[in-house]
Amino acid sequence: MNTAHNDASAAGGQPAKPGGALPDGAWAGLHKAAQWVGRVALRLPYRVRVHHAERIPRSGPIVLVANHSSLLDGPLLFGMLPREAVFLIKHEMFRGPVGWFLRRIGQIPVRRGEPDRRPLLTAVQVLRAGGLVGVFPEGTRGDGAVETAQNGAAWLARTAGARVLPVACRGTRRPEGKRFRFFPRIDVLFGHPVTLPAEKGRAGLTAATEQLRTELVELIGELDQMIADQRDRRTRGKRA
Repeated sequence: MNTAHNDASAAGGQPAKPGGALPDGAWAGLHKAAQWVGRVALRLPYRVRVHHAERIPRSGPIVLVANHSSLLDGPLLFGMLPREAVFLIKHEMFRGPVGWFLRRIGQIPVRRGEPDRRPLLTAVQVLRAGGLVGVFPEGTRGDGAVETAQNGAAWLARTAGARVLPVACRGTRRPEGKRFRFFPRIDVLFGHPVTLPAEKGRAGLTAATEQLRTELVELIGELDQMIADQRDRRTRGKRA
C-alpha cells in the first residue's frame, strides 16, 4: 500500500480521504481531472460508441473485467467511467513522470508472473471501501480473444464481496500492416453486473473463475455480432 505524501498540497493535489475508494497516496482531485481529460481527449481522434453504459453501478464494490487488445483500453475505460476507477497496471509502466502520475491518480502496479500479494491486498481495500477496480485478465491480449482468465479477478471479487462488471472493447488495436487509421471507430459494450459463486476453497475459486471467463467470452461475442449486424445494415443501405 502506498503511503500518503506530504507534498500533495504544495503540488496542488488533494490526497484521497482516509477510507475513500482510492489507494493511500492518491490525489482525488487529480484523479477526477485525469478522468475528464481522458474522457475528452480520447474521443477527439476516435469515434467511440458506448453501448449500455447504464449498466455501470454508480456505487458499491465492483471488479471490472475487460478484454485487452491494446494499451489504449485502460485509458479509454478509465476516462469513460462515471465514478472513481482504480486499475491494476503492469509494473513496467510505473517509471519516471508517468509512474508518478499513475500513482497519484490511484492506479496499482502489478508484477505479472511474480508472487506479490500487495497489489491484490491494496485492491481489496479499495473494494471494501466501495470502490471500483479494473482488471485485464492475462490471455486477453493480442487478437482480443479470451483464452483464459486468471484467478486474480475472481479472488478479488469473492474476497471483497464485490460484483463483477464484464466489458468488451473492439477497435482499439490497429490492424496488422496499417500505420495509420483515420478517425477509427471503437466500440465498448458493458455487460450486466454478476455475482460469482460463493463456494469456498479452490473448487469455489475455480468455478468463479470459469464463470468470469464465460461472461467475458459471451460479451465479446455479443459485441462482435452487434458490429457485424451494423456493418451489414450499412452495406444494404448503400445498395438500396
